[in-house]
Amino acid sequence: MTSKEKVILDCDPGHDDAISIILATLHEKVDIVGITTVGGNVSVEKTTKNALNICDLVGLNVPVAIGANRALTKPLSVAESIHGESGLDGPELPEEPTLNPIDQHAVDFIIEKLLESDGDIKLVPTGPLTNIALAMIKEPKIIPKISEIVLMGGGTFGNWTPAAEFNIWVDAEAAKVVYESGVPIRMFGLDVTHQALATKEVTKRLQTINNDVADFVVELLDFFIHTYKEVFDFDGGPVHDACTIAYLIDPSLFTFKHVHVDIETKGEFTYGMTCVDLLETTGKEPNVYFADALDVDRFWDLFDETLQKF
Repeated sequence: MTSKEKVILDCDPGHDDAISIILATLHEKVDIVGITTVGGNVSVEKTTKNALNICDLVGLNVPVAIGANRALTKPLSVAESIHGESGLDGPELPEEPTLNPIDQHAVDFIIEKLLESDGDIKLVPTGPLTNIALAMIKEPKIIPKISEIVLMGGGTFGNWTPAAEFNIWVDAEAAKVVYESGVPIRMFGLDVTHQALATKEVTKRLQTINNDVADFVVELLDFFIHTYKEVFDFDGGPVHDACTIAYLIDPSLFTFKHVHVDIETKGEFTYGMTCVDLLETTGKEPNVYFADALDVDRFWDLFDETLQKF
């Protein structure tokens, strides 16, 4: 019998966050304890609405808790240039989801679930790390209860500034709290997520699955591919956040380096940079398993097979 990975998905849907929720829901290896939302790609009100609509689509009935709508020390910055005004532009979505968020803040939900757990819950943040940092600050007793943090963020180069990836840049102070917490971290940064490039060939393949969820994913990817071509001149859209779920399903898809990563919070040009010590120049103990390579063919095979489960 396949053991399930218990996870809390902390996200800011977002096209690739939405795809992560879908993959986690459809695959028997993942047990979603709950979803927490954060402001990032768009406001937290919009990311929550998007998360609820995705739950509706795939028949997922788990608690969805609304979290922080700004960074620890500064106002929220959003990525509507990539994800559109709604955060999920492209497919037609209902004006109002049929599901409602729970009457508990995301930070308190995370704390409660971790404290009552056997230390077997993994946190999977695919947006800014504000909720996770706030939970650690509010209740440090959760820190040893976190099995692992499997996050999308950072890299050895940036996509929002020359130095910084968007998720970390939005709230570098929160990222610093998380990276210095001592919790085991699996980091899926741009170095590896840009290898998970959804091209027109990928969408043609997914169209042949011919179910409602796969068709919805294709619509998401079509929009994402278009914006990545316009903004970055990419020939596809990287499904960044889906790498976290793919890892939970099949860790052998990735290779990792055990390294030290610091978060830059003071630089004029480097704020939000993840300083990845690949050459061990700092002498500091490794604190992150840094994903550096992806088996691309097997990744898309997994993607295809999982969408066929709907």
